[in-house]
Amino acid sequence: MPEESRSPITIRGLTHRYPGNTIALKDVNLDIEKGMFGLLGPNGAGKTTLIRILVTLLKPTAGRVLINGLDLGKDRKKIRQLTGYLPQEFTSFARLTVWEFLDYVGCLRGIRPRSRRHTLIEKTLEDVGLYEARDRKASKLSGGMKRRLGIAQTLISDPQIMIIDEPTVGLDPEERVRFRNLLSDLSRQEKVILLSTHIVGDISSTCSRIALLNEGNLVFNGTPAELAAKVQGKVWKASITSQELDFFKTKYQVISAVPSEAGYELRIVAENFADGPAESVEPNLEDAYVYFMQSVDGQY
Repeated sequence: MPEESRSPITIRGLTHRYPGNTIALKDVNLDIEKGMFGLLGPNGAGKTTLIRILVTLLKPTAGRVLINGLDLGKDRKKIRQLTGYLPQEFTSFARLTVWEFLDYVGCLRGIRPRSRRHTLIEKTLEDVGLYEARDRKASKLSGGMKRRLGIAQTLISDPQIMIIDEPTVGLDPEERVRFRNLLSDLSRQEKVILLSTHIVGDISSTCSRIALLNEGNLVFNGTPAELAAKVQGKVWKASITSQELDFFKTKYQVISAVPSEAGYELRIVAENFADGPAESVEPNLEDAYVYFMQSVDGQY
């Protein structure tokens, strides 16, 4: 087992099996530092299982997790006080206003006296861009504003670690960009922000380091640039006719097919390309993600 680290989150030998011997995580070793950290992988990769373990909602089958030096197996109550969690399905109380909801959350978290709690609410609403909507019913918020309210309820107790699951699912492009910018701003406050998603764009534009999970295995841990470099020389651009499209989709992993006058301009991820003229192009994070997902066990 790798030696211990002094990272805010240290994961060693983490394994989890569900009933029926379904293995969701397989001997995961990972260090997560301050700033924005991306956890990337398809549905079923083990991301949600890992998150549920970190926020103390699930006990692992094996392994050890330290959060700010606290052992997850022994110090669960203290770890909950350090951690803010925004699940994918965040629910507020529709009849409460934004302000009333945060006041309620602050009461539950023991923020006293009331004057201190209200000062924190005002600051939090300013931080997430919801101050002007403080008197609006939660049920009347847009999708992006509801996600910002979700961030606000995690921030109200000033957690050292924020764990956010699929933050931009269901948001339109403008709201998605706004939400990413909000997370980037928060990451400058000496917090750990763990962002779990299957949307490559959420990672590439916000995270300085990422981990890639596939079928419970940790298959990559590093910077986005390092991941993209893994597929250098394996991304191709080719022009084909309309009649050839089905053949290429069957034989190759096609990232995109853009209609052209002659047929289609394809972007392909492959070890080699031998079916006509093609140009090798610079890979991006999406290319690398698709390349790793081609493998059954994620290893190349």
